[in-house]
Amino acid sequence: MDDSALPDLGLSAREVLTTTRSVRRRLDLSRPVEREVIRDAIEVAIQAPTGSNAQAWHWVIVEDPAKKAALAELYGANADPYFEILSGTDSSQFQAIVDSAVYLRRHLHQVPAMVIPCLWGRIPDGVDNAMAAAFYGSILPAAWSFMLALRSRGLGSAWTTLHLGSEREAAEVLGIPYDRCSQVALLPVAYTVGTEFHPARRAPLDSVLHWDQW
Repeated sequence: MDDSALPDLGLSAREVLTTTRSVRRRLDLSRPVEREVIRDAIEVAIQAPTGSNAQAWHWVIVEDPAKKAALAELYGANADPYFEILSGTDSSQFQAIVDSAVYLRRHLHQVPAMVIPCLWGRIPDGVDNAMAAAFYGSILPAAWSFMLALRSRGLGSAWTTLHLGSEREAAEVLGIPYDRCSQVALLPVAYTVGTEFHPARRAPLDSVLHWDQW
């Protein structure tokens, strides 16, 4: 599939940046995702800036049903206790987010593909915030670029990290060298049910903006 044959919503950069949402309920679980679409999104992603001169990224794409099911079980083992704590919140907006996350947990094994961005190396236990920020900051822009590229093609995803509570077991499922390579997230990938997404409600800019001091 050449680039001209790839789906393209024709969105402006601002539209892509302001309408890329965490998509859970609106992932189309029945429509296959072409490998070339994922490859194209990752090709965009690897142009992202990194925190060092070394591009130490790896991307594991999971399509095998048995492996997706195994990863979904690991995700659920960590997600279920967490969701139990969050359930019953008084905020209807927050409860809607929890309900959406629970939906994804129940259907995660059905997504057409999972993409796991990985970063070479591991952070030693007890490191300070500066090292942690530098480490993860070297791949987060690329992962976000991947999600933006998906949006521009009519696909969606959601940033999930709960499977990392069982990262070693996930590494065994996928053959990732756990001692030398860190998984950063698990991104479910699917076409979206409809392509119309809108900017989210956010706090007024002036309530979060600080000039020169807090």
